[in-house]
Amino acid sequence: MAVYSIKDLEKLSGIKAHTLRIWEQRYGLITPQRTDTNIRYYEDDDLKYVLNVALLNKSGIKISKIASMSPQEVEEQVSKISNLDVREDAQIDALTLAMMEMDEYKFDRIVTFNTRRIGFERTMLEVIYPFLDRLSVLWLTGSIDPVQENFISFLIRQKVIAAIDREPLVQGGNANKFMLYLPEGEKQELSLLFMHYLLKARKKQVIYIGQDISLTDLLDACRIHKPAYIFTMISETFAREPAQRYIDRLKDILPDCELLITGYQVVAQNVSSKDNVHILKSLDQTLDFLASISS
Repeated sequence: MAVYSIKDLEKLSGIKAHTLRIWEQRYGLITPQRTDTNIRYYEDDDLKYVLNVALLNKSGIKISKIASMSPQEVEEQVSKISNLDVREDAQIDALTLAMMEMDEYKFDRIVTFNTRRIGFERTMLEVIYPFLDRLSVLWLTGSIDPVQENFISFLIRQKVIAAIDREPLVQGGNANKFMLYLPEGEKQELSLLFMHYLLKARKKQVIYIGQDISLTDLLDACRIHKPAYIFTMISETFAREPAQRYIDRLKDILPDCELLITGYQVVAQNVSSKDNVHILKSLDQTLDFLASISS
């Protein structure tokens, strides 16, 4: 069983610690446990309840009214809100709750609702990616367990793969053929899979060769498929050595391909764009580039 400080509750719910203490004292919403040395802490059920309360309060329900509800009534109201409140922060709060409860049904309902409302691409851009930004902060601060992160990451990965599969295969010439891969040691597969979806949704031919690919294997694949564009990400690798060296090597062995490169390290190390190398510093830049080559 995990334990949380009031600061953890603040990070997860978006409700200030000072406000949470007032709610405790005035309405008795939650009662912290205490260690032998009188340090306050909260348990999983407390966190889930606070997340529910935060979701209802942000949707416009007064805290005094929420305090008068039974736990079952709170859950029933949250279920309604998740399907009615289309604000981004409400959907992110609902996803956070689904992750903490490891509730696949709740996750599926949220993603399906948003996909029907705004489409899968906008759901990823406006709901899932902001949620992942929150998730990264929670992970760095130790506010969530690895099992919860793995659970939700797997479900998101499943949704992206299913969306890729729904798009028809594109065949034809090499003019807009893209090859996608991750270098050896790079693990950001979810972002690469989403790029696969973005390209297929734009009727591009995609060759996806996956992660942990050596330059030798990449070159072999390029000889077979002759792609016009190669897309990769450098976020975890090359933290202790220049990414520019790897990119220059890539440019030398693949002079006839347009190299599309993104990721934290290429931005942090200020890698330069030159010749056939295009550095995409954000997802917005990536989308703009795709729009510029659409045919």
